[in-house]
Parts: sequence; structure tokens; C-alpha cells
Amino acid sequence: MAISDWPAGERPRERLLAQGAQSLSDAELLAIFLRVGVRGKSAVDLARDVLQRFGGLRGLLTAQSEAFCAEHGLGPAKFAQLQAVLEMARRHLAESWSRGEALESPRRVAEYLRSTLRDRSREIFAVVFLDQRHRVLRFEEMFQGTIDSANVYVREIAKRALELNAAALIVAHNHPSGVKEPSAADLQLTRRLEDALRLLELRLLDHFIVGEGEPLSLREAGGW
Repeated sequence: MAISDWPAGERPRERLLAQGAQSLSDAELLAIFLRVGVRGKSAVDLARDVLQRFGGLRGLLTAQSEAFCAEHGLGPAKFAQLQAVLEMARRHLAESWSRGEALESPRRVAEYLRSTLRDRSREIFAVVFLDQRHRVLRFEEMFQGTIDSANVYVREIAKRALELNAAALIVAHNHPSGVKEPSAADLQLTRRLEDALRLLELRLLDHFIVGEGEPLSLREAGGW
């Protein structure tokens, strides 16, 4: 049966408008995105099948183009739409950080970094620039590397901090493997960066590593 033939109170779109998006299941949310099903399957049925094949929403949202487009009922147009939605969500989060709000806790920082950097296929090194009251000036993804490493240039970070008139920084990078254990290179970079920033009277508040679960704070872990 097509969704249009369902009682109005059971249709995902109508339920979302009446009760809010949080009231819908993963399959129902995906069905609204898909809009239509395929022969013999409603959009909800198709969404359930897709989620099962990809192991849930996270697997679908991080799927490569080839795997995504190979699924019946998806394709390049849907992949492009999904990437646009994900990028809008990332930019919304970044914009919410650029309104002069002070960071109140390491947990808030960790939550933002996890939502931004987890599940990226390449290693990203990002910097949060803060003023003297620890209000966010800018969040920038400054360097990208292979799945194993990123070329991080301390001079470029310091230069950007001075351009923004920052007083403090938080840096972060992801481990695409999901393992949060810091490498010797991670620790060496952190110490080198802190020493360089100190000469410019800039403070390095923390270095987070993003993998599976909660991001690891090297400051809290006594990493340097």
C-alpha cells in the first residue's frame, strides 16, 4: 500500500509536522528524504531495507558514492541530496559556534568535535580560535591528510591565530580508524604547538582526538 493511502495520522510527513521529527523512527525519517518507494515497496519499506543493508543510519550516511548509488531506489541524485543535507548540518553547527558564545565546558567542545570530525574518511586537523574570554572566534579545518596522517604546519596555525586576534586555541584531529589512542607523533606535535604558541602569548587549551565514542582530551588524559 502506498503511503498516500495510509491514514493521515500514520503518514511520516504528517506525523513529523504534528509531533516533531523526534517522534519518527529512523526508517520514517529516511522515507521522508526518499519521498517515493519502488515497485512493490513504499518509501518506508524501502527505507527499512536500505538501513538493514547499511547497518543503520550511520552506515548509510557515511557510505561511499559507489555503494550508495548501487542500491535500487537510491542513485546519484539522492547521494548528492544527502551530501548537501550533511554539509548544511555541519555548517549549522559551525555557525552556532561563531556567535560569540563562551565555551562553558570541555563536554560541549567534545560533542561538537565528534559531530563534525567523526566518520570522516580522511584525517582532518581542525582548530577552534578563542578570544580572552574563551568565546569562539572561528572554527576551521586547517589541514587534511591521508587516512594515516595529516601534514600540520605550526607556523600556519600561529599565523591564523594572530590574524584573528585570538588569545587561546583548541585543536583536534580525527582518527578514521576509530582508535583514539594518541600516537607518539600526536604528542610530539601537541608539545611543539604549545611551545610555539607560548612564545606568541597564545594558550593551547586542549587537543582532542576524535574516534569511536567520546573524543579523547589529551589535557585531561595528562598527554602533555
